[in-house]
Amino acid sequence: MPYASRLSWFLAGLSVIVSCGPTPTEKKAGPPAADWFTDVAHEAGLDFTHFNGMSGHYYYPEIMGPGVALLDYDNDGNLDVYVTQGQPLGSDPQMLAESAKRGPLKDRLFHNDGPSAGSGHAVHFTDVTEKAGIDIRTYGMGVAVGDFNNDGFVDIYRTSLNGAVLLRNNGNGTFTDVTSESGVGDRGGWAVSAVFFDYDRDGWPDLFVGNYLRYSLDGDIQCQSVTGRRDYCPPGSYRPQPSHLYHNLRNGTFEDVTAKAFVGGAYGPALGVSTADFNNDGWIDLYVANDSQPNQLWINQHNGTFKDTAFLAGAAVSGTGQAEASMGVDAGDIDNDGDEDLIVTNWLDQMNALYVNDGMGNFEDRRARSGLGAPSLAKTGFGVGWLDFDHDGWLDLFVANGSVQTIEAQARAGDPFPLKMTPQLYRNTGDGHFEDVSGRAGAVFKSADVSRGVAFGDINNDGRTDIVVANDNGPLRLLVNGVANQNHWAGFRLMSGKRDAVGARVQILRDGAPALWRRARADGSYASSNDPRVLVGLGISTAPLTLKVTWPSGRVESFFKLPVDHYTTLVEGSGAP
Repeated sequence: MPYASRLSWFLAGLSVIVSCGPTPTEKKAGPPAADWFTDVAHEAGLDFTHFNGMSGHYYYPEIMGPGVALLDYDNDGNLDVYVTQGQPLGSDPQMLAESAKRGPLKDRLFHNDGPSAGSGHAVHFTDVTEKAGIDIRTYGMGVAVGDFNNDGFVDIYRTSLNGAVLLRNNGNGTFTDVTSESGVGDRGGWAVSAVFFDYDRDGWPDLFVGNYLRYSLDGDIQCQSVTGRRDYCPPGSYRPQPSHLYHNLRNGTFEDVTAKAFVGGAYGPALGVSTADFNNDGWIDLYVANDSQPNQLWINQHNGTFKDTAFLAGAAVSGTGQAEASMGVDAGDIDNDGDEDLIVTNWLDQMNALYVNDGMGNFEDRRARSGLGAPSLAKTGFGVGWLDFDHDGWLDLFVANGSVQTIEAQARAGDPFPLKMTPQLYRNTGDGHFEDVSGRAGAVFKSADVSRGVAFGDINNDGRTDIVVANDNGPLRLLVNGVANQNHWAGFRLMSGKRDAVGARVQILRDGAPALWRRARADGSYASSNDPRVLVGLGISTAPLTLKVTWPSGRVESFFKLPVDHYTTLVEGSGAP
C-alpha cells in the first residue's frame, strides 16, 4: 500500500475499469445470463457487521480486518462460519458510544443448520458463539483452521492486533482457550494470516504465523493524502515484524523454530500466505505476500529448514525490480499442466500479479498477457481465490477489493468510510487468458464494500463453490453460486487418519480428456480459511473417475471408479499403491 502523489488521479473515485489488449479467445459459450452469485447472508441468518473502531484519527489497524473461516467444527457435513470482530480504538466518546450501542463486540461462530425441508439448497445459520464457549473481545484480524491435536475435530487459531488465540475443539460443540499452554500466543505480535501445514511430514500440523508491523496507538503516525486531508499511512511508516514458524510437538504444545527453519530470517510485513508443493518434490513449501517488501518463496529443504528462492524464481518483485504492496494470495493449477501457479493481489496502480509455474518452482509473470492485469489497475485487492465456478474444468478467479486510502469522490459525497470498491470475477477461457465477467455475474458485483477476508467452499453441498466475504466496517456477505448449466462435478474429502489431509494433491484421470490437478487446502486468500474439500468441474463428462492422490506424507495411492456429481471421502492407506 504505497503512498505516491503521482497516483492521485486514481483516488478520485475511479470505478470504471477499461480493459486493454486483444479480446481473449472464447473456448465455449459462457454461463447463462441470470445472476450467477446472489448475496443471501441476511436470509440465511448470517447477521454480522464488522466494527473497526474508527473515530476520525485514522488509526492504521482500522483498514486491515476482518478475516473469515469456513469449517465443519461439529463434523455434521455442513460448513460453519467463524468471523473475527474489531474493537474500539482510542478513547473518542462518540466512537465508544457507537460500540456500546452494538452490544458485546466479539468474534462470532455460526452453525450451518443445513437446508430446511422444502427449501431446496437454501441453508440457515444459527449464532452459537455463547453455546460454544467463545468469548474473544480483542481486536481481531484473521483466522486459520486445522486439527492440531489429530483428534478429528478442527481447531481455530485467531490472530489479532496484539497476540493470537488458539481455541481447541472439545468435540462436543465447545472450545477451550489453550493459548498459554500451547506456546503459540505470538505475544506482542500483530499477525494477519496464519496457516496450519505439516512441513516435516510427521503427520502433525505445524503452524506458520505471518506477522505484519510493529504498531501501537501511542506510536501512531499521522499522515495526509495528496489533497492535504488526514488519511491512513502507508506501511512503510512502521517497522515490519518477523513472522513465526511453530513446530508441533505432538503433545498439545509447539516449539518456535523460526530462527533455525528460515535461513535469512522470516521478515515481514506479511499479509497473505499460501502453502503448496511449488517445485513438485513432494514436500510442502510456503509463499508469503509482503506489503511493500519483496515477497518470499520458502522452498522446503526436507530437513526442517526452508530456503527463500523468490528472487531467483521470479516471484519476489515486479518485472521492474520493485517490491509491491501485496495483500492476498492463492495457489492453483490454472493451466492444467500439473503444477501450482500463483495469484497475488496488489495495490491499485501495480496490477494483480499472475505467476505461472514451470513445474520446478520457477515463475513467469503473466499479469498483462493473461488479461488479469488491466482490470485490476484501479482496484486494491485483498481476499482472492481460484475456483471453477462454472464446472468447465478450468480454474476461474474471484477478487475482493477495498481501498486503503481515501477515495475523494466518496468522501465528498459524505461516506463515513470512503474506501469502497466492487469485487471482480474472472472466467478462465482455457487458453492462458481470463475474461472479466463481473458485469454479468450478478447485482452483488455492482455493490461496493471495503472488502478484506474471503473464504471459499460449498456451503449447501450442491457441488458449487460459494463465497463468504468479510467487509471492513460492513456486513458479512454470503455469495451463493447459482450457475446452472449441463456441466458435471466431483467432490472429495481427503483424510489422513481423523483429520483433513490439507496439502494433498489429486490428479483426476478422465477417459478421453486431459488429466486435472487439484489440491486440498484451507489456506490462501487473505486472513481467512477455506473448505478443505477438493471440488473439481468435469464439463459434460459423466464417466467414473480414477484419482491418483499424493498425500502430505509422501505416499501415493490410486482410487478407481469414483462417481461424478457426488462427494466421496478418501482415506490415506485405503487406496491402491
